[in-house]
Amino acid sequence: MTRHDVSRWERGKRVPRAWLPYLAEVFGVSRERLELATAADTGPGAAETLAELLPPGDASAPLSARNGRKVGQSTAADLAARAHGLRLADDVLAGGDLIGPVFRELRAAVRILRESTHTEAVRRELLQAVAELAQIAGWTASDAADPRAEAAYRLGLDAAREAGDGTLAAQLAGSLGYHLVNNGRVREGAALSVAAVAEAGPDAPGKTRALFHDRAAWALTKAGDAQAAMRSLGEAHEALGEDTGGSPSWAYWVTEAELEVMDARVYTELRRPLRAVPLLSRVLREYPATSTRERALYESWLAIAYADANEPEEAARVAAHVMALSGDVASARTSDRVRAVLSRLAEYRDVPEVREVLASS
Repeated sequence: MTRHDVSRWERGKRVPRAWLPYLAEVFGVSRERLELATAADTGPGAAETLAELLPPGDASAPLSARNGRKVGQSTAADLAARAHGLRLADDVLAGGDLIGPVFRELRAAVRILRESTHTEAVRRELLQAVAELAQIAGWTASDAADPRAEAAYRLGLDAAREAGDGTLAAQLAGSLGYHLVNNGRVREGAALSVAAVAEAGPDAPGKTRALFHDRAAWALTKAGDAQAAMRSLGEAHEALGEDTGGSPSWAYWVTEAELEVMDARVYTELRRPLRAVPLLSRVLREYPATSTRERALYESWLAIAYADANEPEEAARVAAHVMALSGDVASARTSDRVRAVLSRLAEYRDVPEVREVLASS
């Protein structure tokens, strides 16, 4: 833990979920009361972003409409639009900002699915909307270190499979695999990430296959299978090159630059900094300044790659920027990456620039 973590708690930028039982004991209050007092909500900036991106109204309004509980394609389309709005919000807001609204939208969508009457065709679209919202909920919960992530992903996976949407099911399976790998269940997560590629099949749109191969590459890297990981990276670029359009809306962000970021992450994990540094440097030069969380994450790998290349001064410079970027980001992942960077820099604590960064943490 760093001073930045505590500072975020004090400013309401992040909820100290794992530490709540201990803090409750220190403060002499029940955990339930402390959870209520620290309930994550959106700040003014987050609320404005959501208002711009989400369709107006309440997602579950059709259930109280005068014409009864029957819903049609327009309701399913509205849920899909709400899912995409939350997905776009995730580009500029972190998990701690979004987790409340995302789970409210997911609960509303599940309620519509369970309590309304609809045709089979509409049911399939409702299931797809639930699956998409569940994927966003799982991703957001994972980013906020909320324990509901796995359950959300599994709910979405069941919904996507019931809808018969193999590509969307692969999206949920790959997302869950990525979550498991990053939370210590590497063997299980790697198997699921590789299975996601097979679940999508060779006829899935190129962008989606590229995404699934990329996640498999990361999982295989963490599992220690470097050769298989490198093959998956190559297959990801090949799949993106074969893309002819028709990808689902949730794959909009899959680009050559994002694939190169994963390439660099894998190279960094494999201690190949001479490959990682040029890739990350080039991507970051043009990366949107509004995507603060992603910039902090990507620069964290750049800092470690510089350290691996025996360039501690450059590593310290980038690390200081990572810490500055992550200071107001309500993301457990950025906090974890700051700790990883500081741990790697400790080897060079005799270098003045590094010593200054470590002292400020």
